[in-house]
Amino acid sequence: MCKRILILDDDKDVLDVMEEALMYEGFDVRTITATDNIFPLLEQYQPDILLIDYLLGGINGGEICSQIKKNSQTSSLPVVILSAYPRVINSLGHYHCNKFIPKPFDLDELIGEINQLTDGKG
Repeated sequence: MCKRILILDDDKDVLDVMEEALMYEGFDVRTITATDNIFPLLEQYQPDILLIDYLLGGINGGEICSQIKKNSQTSSLPVVILSAYPRVINSLGHYHCNKFIPKPFDLDELIGEINQLTDGKG
């Protein structure tokens, strides 16, 4: 069974590239550009890992990560925050994410982190 990845990013072009690259690598990928409440989608799709862009319209990805980590039903879900602004996230904290990856990132590095964080889950 292939690993399920949910990606939240408000840049459709970034989502398209990431989705295509990760699907090519054999992952089951679902993308979303916005969410008021991510929990129903997490329950329905049950991803093995969540990738979130830090800067989103209305809320930052760190706040979503924090909500996920505080919820007992989703606290064990690996969350990776991606950002083109590493200084911002380093100064504000990592919101209990499992990994922070600065943009632009190397695709092989991202795939390696995904596999490392999801080993034993899929």
